[in-house]
Amino acid sequence: MAIARPAYDDVARAAERISGAAHRTPVLTSRTANERFGAELFFKCENFQRGGAFKFRGAYNAIAALSPEARQRGVVAYSSGNHAQCIAYASRLQGVTATIIMPKDAPATKIAATRDYGGRVQFYDRYAEDREEIARGLATEQGLSLIPPYDHPDVIAGQGTCAKELIEEVGRLDVLFVPLGGGGLLAGSLLAVQRLARDVKVVGVEPEAGDDGRQSLRRGEIVHIAPPKSIADGAIVTHLGAHNFPIIKDLVDDIVVVSDAQLVEAMRFFAERMKMIVEPTGCLGAAAAFNGLYPIAGKRVGMILSGGNVDLAVFSRVVMEQAPTSSSNAKGA
Repeated sequence: MAIARPAYDDVARAAERISGAAHRTPVLTSRTANERFGAELFFKCENFQRGGAFKFRGAYNAIAALSPEARQRGVVAYSSGNHAQCIAYASRLQGVTATIIMPKDAPATKIAATRDYGGRVQFYDRYAEDREEIARGLATEQGLSLIPPYDHPDVIAGQGTCAKELIEEVGRLDVLFVPLGGGGLLAGSLLAVQRLARDVKVVGVEPEAGDDGRQSLRRGEIVHIAPPKSIADGAIVTHLGAHNFPIIKDLVDDIVVVSDAQLVEAMRFFAERMKMIVEPTGCLGAAAAFNGLYPIAGKRVGMILSGGNVDLAVFSRVVMEQAPTSSSNAKGA
């Protein structure tokens, strides 16, 4: 049976559902970055979103779209962190119980936040167990609605509201860089761009260690890989989703990859020059732009900074490793 493909109208409806619940996050600029790269850069700061990540958009929309009976029974989700805490938070706001399947090695801050928001956390071993199978089992046994982190029409539509807001605020863009894990944010962004700014070149960016998206685009079919290891924990997936891959395949202009070292450089830039914390996954698009993986000189460039949920001890350690000794003399952004 053919899978129903979400469209821009679904993104527009999602924007209405989440209005008043999700933040309309700021778009920031940096004089230093503009001068360094010879372009106008616009950073859509989802690190300031409720729950600390863009995932709140899709989570809230998917829960709001459920029937009253389904909300009464509760939801189940699986996630390494951001979707987990955003499902928990969005569920609490809508009076819904949420069970979250999380890897036992998920960042401690994301586990704590998920529990603080009221989520019931159940752990699994990401290298030996199948989280999707565990979640499907709980959904069947307990009558819960399964809301996966990216492979769901209402999640994709909710994530698309981020690019919609960016385009509405800054107007014409030449290039848009979007972090790519499972593909929900990229697919939703493509739906928004197709309707609102068809000439924009959209580039998905994933960690070098987990390039299943790039492989899938090149082969024209979903490629499965072993669980990758990267500091971009929010993009550690083994394959794209059946709902989002057709959108990505048809509409994306390119998919590129960045190394962990390049992500650390981007994290350091945002901390030093723009005085904000962006998690490694949130730096994927910026790292690609900063390292010239897609031409941006002379262009108006949008980047979605997808989240800011990172353990402060980890953040401090990675950004200080091989930090330039002259950083204390850096000029403002």
